[in-house]
Amino acid sequence: MKKELHEVVQETRKARAILVGLNVNRSDLEFERSMNELKELTKALDLEVASTVTQSLSSPDNSTYIGSGKVEEIRNSLDIFDADIIIFNDSLSPMQLRNLEKTLDTEVMDRTGLILQIFAARAKTREARLQVEYAQLQYMLPRLAHMRTSLSRQGGGSGRLSNKGSGEKQLELDRRRIEHRMAELRRELENVEKERDTQRSRRLNSGIPRVSLVGYTNAGKSTILNNMLLAYGSEGQDTEEKLVLEKDMLFATLDTSVRRINAPGHSPFLLADTVGFISELPHSLVKAFRSTLEEAKYADILLQVIDFSDPEYRYHMDVTKETLAEIGAGDIPVIYVFNKSDIVQKEQEEGSQLVMEVPRSMDDRTYICAKDTDSLEELISVIERKLSEGLTDHELLLPYSEGGILNILTQAGKVSSSEYLPEGIKIIARLTPGDYSKYSKYAV
Repeated sequence: MKKELHEVVQETRKARAILVGLNVNRSDLEFERSMNELKELTKALDLEVASTVTQSLSSPDNSTYIGSGKVEEIRNSLDIFDADIIIFNDSLSPMQLRNLEKTLDTEVMDRTGLILQIFAARAKTREARLQVEYAQLQYMLPRLAHMRTSLSRQGGGSGRLSNKGSGEKQLELDRRRIEHRMAELRRELENVEKERDTQRSRRLNSGIPRVSLVGYTNAGKSTILNNMLLAYGSEGQDTEEKLVLEKDMLFATLDTSVRRINAPGHSPFLLADTVGFISELPHSLVKAFRSTLEEAKYADILLQVIDFSDPEYRYHMDVTKETLAEIGAGDIPVIYVFNKSDIVQKEQEEGSQLVMEVPRSMDDRTYICAKDTDSLEELISVIERKLSEGLTDHELLLPYSEGGILNILTQAGKVSSSEYLPEGIKIIARLTPGDYSKYSKYAV
């Protein structure tokens, strides 16, 4: 039977969302920034923004968050905008969520729930999927008593957006089963963390410097990693298979990837790409992804990648600084990488302003375009200068039985000369204080 046109349109169109924001004691700039970010988060979940509703109150309404009058206004506009879901810019209490869904008779999601759904859609590796599922169940647990239709929203066939990637699909899911599942996930994550610690220990013992890309989501971290890999990947490794997902959207990648970079004429280093940060990142996600985020804690240098073309880049830098402090990586030396500087350069040219040079570096700052070879060369040089700070030359005499040490130091690019003598191998190596303490007994 031939389908009616409206049925075909209904099947193919994107789900439509009404965004709701409440301004309580925030400046207009802060509120606008937060709402713009909510729009981008909504698009990242492949939802179409049908309308935006804002409200200003001295304090949130305990029952409906935005007040009964504004809720009625939204309810009357649902058919006009053909909306499928209402998304709030802040976290809602379980009672507020229940009252809103009951009054509006449609799905309601808060900012935390939205970010959880994005993470669920992006999770690819086993570890990421486990972490997201744990965070979702942790989010769901206090809301069980207020779910409008018991736990049917978790059924795979209910059609609700909040079903996607939830991990636990049984209709009769209850508090006991959630707690049991969370206990299982904790055990699985502990095992995965042990595997990650083993891999990390190998990298730490290799002596190769470790550099981590950090920063606000969609600043260009994955683009830098991929272009570095294409230009300077290790010989013999399948570069195409080592590339990570690179897309102009929030949270395109969640998984930490570590790649070896071997630039000609420079010492090798390990480059790690980490999950991006965002303002008001749910605490449950920070906690769940702690083992992944902690990759940054073990770096010798952090590359804080900043979208220099974004007017809010200074605010993004502040959010990144706060998040790094929260995971215990606040004291690691940082190189500030102002990416997309070519866009700023073009804007300056078009506006007949003084035009900045790209690439350009000064002290711990570098202005680059991640897709430009000259920029990558400049960034490599800045990294090497930073890594060389604190390095000093030491003369060591290694017994022939300790050839493994020579191999480690050579692979790490720390040996500047070697001489084979009857009593052993005499080398000059550039070492950090930590390295020297390990090998000081061989000092000449």
